[in-house]
Order: sequence, then C-alpha cells, then structure tokens
Amino acid sequence: MIWLYIIGIVVSYLLGSIPMGLILTRLMGKGDLRKVGSGNIGATNVMRVGGLRAAAVTWILDMAKAIAAVFIGKYIGGEVFGAWCGFAAIVGHCYPVWLRFRGGKGISSLFGVLLATSPLAFITCGIEWLIVALSSGYSSLGAVVAFCLMPVLGFVIGVQMGWPFLAIALLCLWRHRANIGRLLSGTESKIEWKWKK
Repeated sequence: MIWLYIIGIVVSYLLGSIPMGLILTRLMGKGDLRKVGSGNIGATNVMRVGGLRAAAVTWILDMAKAIAAVFIGKYIGGEVFGAWCGFAAIVGHCYPVWLRFRGGKGISSLFGVLLATSPLAFITCGIEWLIVALSSGYSSLGAVVAFCLMPVLGFVIGVQMGWPFLAIALLCLWRHRANIGRLLSGTESKIEWKWKK
C-alpha cells in the first residue's frame, strides 16, 4: 500500500513541475519567460510580457495542476493525503525538475490546493488577496497575508489538515523572501494591470 502513496507524491510533484507560464508565453511567441521581467515563470511575470488574459490563463492552469494532484491524493488516501499531494505539486511548481529546480513562487498553485480541499478557505484567502493587492498595489503583499492566514484556516478545519497547510505556507513564504525584503525596504514593484500586450 505504501507504494501507492509514494507514486501519488511523485506524480503530484511532476504535475506541479509543468511550467505552464513558460509554455504559454513560448506558444504566444514571447520568447523565454525566464529572460524577461522578473525572470519568474508565474502569472505575475506572464502579465508583464503577455497581458492580463495570458496571466489569467497561466493562473488557471497552475491552479488546475494542483487541483489534479489533490484529487489524486484524495483517491489514494483521503482528504489529508490529498492536501499533502497538493503540497508536493507546489514543491514541483517552485522547484521543477525540468528547469533545473528554478520555478515559480507557488501562489496560484496554493489557491488550487485551497479550492480542492476547502472552498471556504479558498474564498476567504481569495477575498483577502484581492482586498490587499488592489488596495495596496502589491500582489506580493496580498500573497504574504494569504500565506499567514492559510495555516490558521487549516487548523480550524482540523489538526491533521493544519500541518500540510502550514507546510505550504512556509514554503511559499520562503519563496517570497526577496519580495518580503523589498516590501520592508519600500522597493517592491507594484502591479501593472495590462489587459494585453
């Protein structure tokens, strides 16, 4: 039985490591996403080079791969293992084997895990992100607040669910450490809302 759990984690990681933003921008003829803007492969950098529509598609695809991982985990071992598979997908997104372990920062995949495990937590963090990001102009600030909120929501759902939520939050906070530094120093760049490029 243990091999099923191992397969679930490995498949979830590989799903998460598919660089949706990089693939999409290349299909759009925008070149290598890693060489423009912030160099990140996530939706925020996609918006810089491809516009809001491209960023939205990237966000949805990055959510979808995390949702798929959670459902694989649920099928194998239930709700909590589904959340751990979601965590594995986020690890894959942040450290993709295909890109020499240089990936995104996990925010969109995090929302995929939330949607697949707790729609109420998804809505709560989504509203928080929108309020903070739109009012402050900093996407990263909304994300950091969501990371801090996520473990609280996880432990409210249940102690066992709280641990994978905490692991996800800590990973995403680590991936945003440079953003946090820039926010504290007042040098973080604000969101540029561009519908198309």
